[in-house]
Amino acid sequence: MQTDVLILNTLVADFRSSDFEYTRALTCPGGMVKCRNVDMPNYSQQQLKKWIQQGFVTVGGPGNVAPLIAKAGLRVAIGGNLGKGDYDGLDAQGRFIFDMMAEYNVDLSGIRVHPELATGTTFICEKSTKERAGIAYFPNANDEFDFECFKDVVVSLNPKIVYYMYSGISEKGDANEGKDLAEFIKWCRNKGIITIADSVTLVGNPQKLIHSGTPVTEYKLLIPLLPEVDLFFTSSDEAKMIVNTLGAPRNWSDFTQDENNHHVLNFLTSQFWRKENRPRIFGVTVNNGVYEKHNNPNGASHGPNRVESRFMCDDVVDLVGAGDAFRTGLICYIAKNISEFKTGMINYVEAIQMGNLFAALYIKAPLQNRYCNLKSYPKMYELLQNSSKNITFRESAKMKPSN
Repeated sequence: MQTDVLILNTLVADFRSSDFEYTRALTCPGGMVKCRNVDMPNYSQQQLKKWIQQGFVTVGGPGNVAPLIAKAGLRVAIGGNLGKGDYDGLDAQGRFIFDMMAEYNVDLSGIRVHPELATGTTFICEKSTKERAGIAYFPNANDEFDFECFKDVVVSLNPKIVYYMYSGISEKGDANEGKDLAEFIKWCRNKGIITIADSVTLVGNPQKLIHSGTPVTEYKLLIPLLPEVDLFFTSSDEAKMIVNTLGAPRNWSDFTQDENNHHVLNFLTSQFWRKENRPRIFGVTVNNGVYEKHNNPNGASHGPNRVESRFMCDDVVDLVGAGDAFRTGLICYIAKNISEFKTGMINYVEAIQMGNLFAALYIKAPLQNRYCNLKSYPKMYELLQNSSKNITFRESAKMKPSN
């Protein structure tokens, strides 16, 4: 049976504690720093295992996505590198990731064990649930992502959608100024696969860089990638840094959010959409929805359009992974309506709202069980349909699924 979604790269264990003061010193709220592998704190495997047993660890990267897809009832696989160690062949972080994904019936046939480098690891210093924490990221085995190796995984699993996470944080994955990733994405597309790739914020102080107009070197990796990828969604802050880097810096504070997001999408699509008659969607996520622009197979572009989320209510537990959860809902909808997407007949608003629904449920879940609010795809679609009938999200979420 065909795999619905294959997620590649950036297998990472996220260790969360207010005690990681060195992480806070490296970053600021909302920022992420890619650190040298040789500088990873010298915590023993026993200490890391203890934190895992105490529940201080979550799975990042594909861990924000794959279990959600699996809970929706779609066939999902992950491919990437884990570190070798003494826990049934894996190090403590790798064993945690592997076992957690296996618990959710994620296909792990695309996992490769690196003989020397540890599993990717982040240390997150959490001081408040009201803001995104700073993240110190050690890529370790993720630095050795080999596209030729994972082409075999693509052929074996034959996915409808390939999701690459992330551009900008893997030495080998980002090699050749990003051209290797772009060629891999093009290779997947030529096999009829829908492609999506993410970039990631790599800076200690995003707001300062946004308003100073300072370019971020890693975003130049998007130059060869964006013409090839079918789906690309980024946060509003990151979108501004991308435009500052790839275009002319803009005094963003002089304009409204609506004007800024229109500017971003018009810039990206004018610069990076070739004159090709193929379906594409680019978007910018904001705290209450999404701005999107799409292209149909007849070559007609539509947007930018603002799609306000119907699902924002109750208290947010943690914002980390919100963008990943949004993209998860979007690609689940596309995987379920793949023919309609390829022919330009898909309901774009429904697709975006499905992403909004996944994100809303994810950020309201406890850190110890980030996937608990997600339901089967038929139930999620029922929630989506009810929201369009003016049934409140709170009322709809309590309903039993229809037979």
